[in-house]
Amino acid sequence: MAVDYIVIVVYLAGMLAMGWWGMRRAKSKSDFLVAGRRLGPGMYSGTMAAIVLGGASTIGGVGLGYQYGLSGAWMVVTIGLGLLALSVFFSARIARLKVYTVSEMLDLRYGGRAGVISGVVMWAYTLMLAVTSTIAYATIFDVLFDVNRTLAIILGGSIVVAYSTLGGMWSITLTDMVQFVVKTIGVLLLLLPIAVVKAGGFSEMKAQLPTEYFDPLGIGGETIFTYVLIYTFGMLIGQDIWQRVFTAGSDRTAKWGGTVAGTYCLVYAVAGAVIGTAAKVLYPKLASPDDAFATIVKDELPVGVRGLVLAAALAAVMSTSSGALIACATVANNDIWSRLRGAVRGPRGGDGDEGDGHDEVKGNRAFILAMGVAVILIAIALNDVVEALTVAYNLLVGGLLVPILGGLLWKRGTAQGALAAVAVGGLAVVGLMAAYGILANEPVYYGLLASLAVYVAVSLATRPTDEAILTAWRERLAGRAPEPQSEPAVPTPQ
Repeated sequence: MAVDYIVIVVYLAGMLAMGWWGMRRAKSKSDFLVAGRRLGPGMYSGTMAAIVLGGASTIGGVGLGYQYGLSGAWMVVTIGLGLLALSVFFSARIARLKVYTVSEMLDLRYGGRAGVISGVVMWAYTLMLAVTSTIAYATIFDVLFDVNRTLAIILGGSIVVAYSTLGGMWSITLTDMVQFVVKTIGVLLLLLPIAVVKAGGFSEMKAQLPTEYFDPLGIGGETIFTYVLIYTFGMLIGQDIWQRVFTAGSDRTAKWGGTVAGTYCLVYAVAGAVIGTAAKVLYPKLASPDDAFATIVKDELPVGVRGLVLAAALAAVMSTSSGALIACATVANNDIWSRLRGAVRGPRGGDGDEGDGHDEVKGNRAFILAMGVAVILIAIALNDVVEALTVAYNLLVGGLLVPILGGLLWKRGTAQGALAAVAVGGLAVVGLMAAYGILANEPVYYGLLASLAVYVAVSLATRPTDEAILTAWRERLAGRAPEPQSEPAVPTPQ
């Protein structure tokens, strides 16, 4: 394994070097939180694909392929569909808002009164997403170095916290591009063909496995519908995803760069399912489907290639973890702490830094460090990853989907309706998870319906949003609002 260890160590050292390089570029709040809003299409596509395709999409996607066959691709397919929908229908308008958080968008749309509760819900979601991504280090480092769970979480989490704290979104963007390349080579170009060949080709796979393994809907219609609700809609409203949209250098980059990334997700989904199906032929009696990825990598790949593919898995986890971490810290600082100390009042948004730009970067850097330490500690204490992630997505979709999409699509929606939708949807999801169980489908179904019903009813029963607020909102959406405080001209990365 010596060669494999060298590959991994070089990769991890490269991540830290990228963090140090990114620190030199992060001179303002805009640089630190949204990479100066100047990413070109190539870099934007790669980083967007990296953030949405994490450990769950790689290790979990292969595990679903092991358990269900080709229909195991549906989880990652719904992620790709969500990213495509976001990119085609909403990303250009979102990018033109020139804000930092989803809650700031709600403030602009509803008049500065809807962002407080939404900030807390979004913070809880991003925190749990960062925690579950960090827990995944335990699986990978156990395969690599045979270290215990706690040490693995501390090792992997510390590297992500280090480069994220140093350079913020610039560091994360640079590392995500490397991670995107490593994942593409490791999973699509190496592991996929090797796994199929080792399993004897598709004809042998079909001969060895039941026919339902090759049924596109074999995983079940209800499961696919739940994936759509949680992951497709989750892609439309998550702070971790929106924060990447904010980095786009233009409307065209946000739309077409995201479309390329969404298409890549669909290819990645099929690849993971095929790898898992091949693993089922090679290892029909694994203790857990989630062991399929590590097992086939460890036993079937040659030296050096094995290290690169494990680095690809590590890259998948790190990209999601770092994206969720900066999103969590951004929400905690801009939407919660700033409000508690009374520094921000009324509608907000824009790139102008409050006060000295260096102080803004320093403050956001401190929040990333604090949230990173909290994420590592919670990850060490928490055992059930699936339940934590389910709670996070249920709260996100049940509480925030309706007021966010309602604000973008329905003029009649009001601040009172948005607040009621967040509160009722969130409480309904929590109550239904207590009644039906955390992993049940009913909480997100009924929570979403309750949120929609309350949003429409309360909005129609209250006074329409002030026309001045709506006019300012339309101007911002159209990109006709006054330009925020200007940033130094920097060439657009491609």
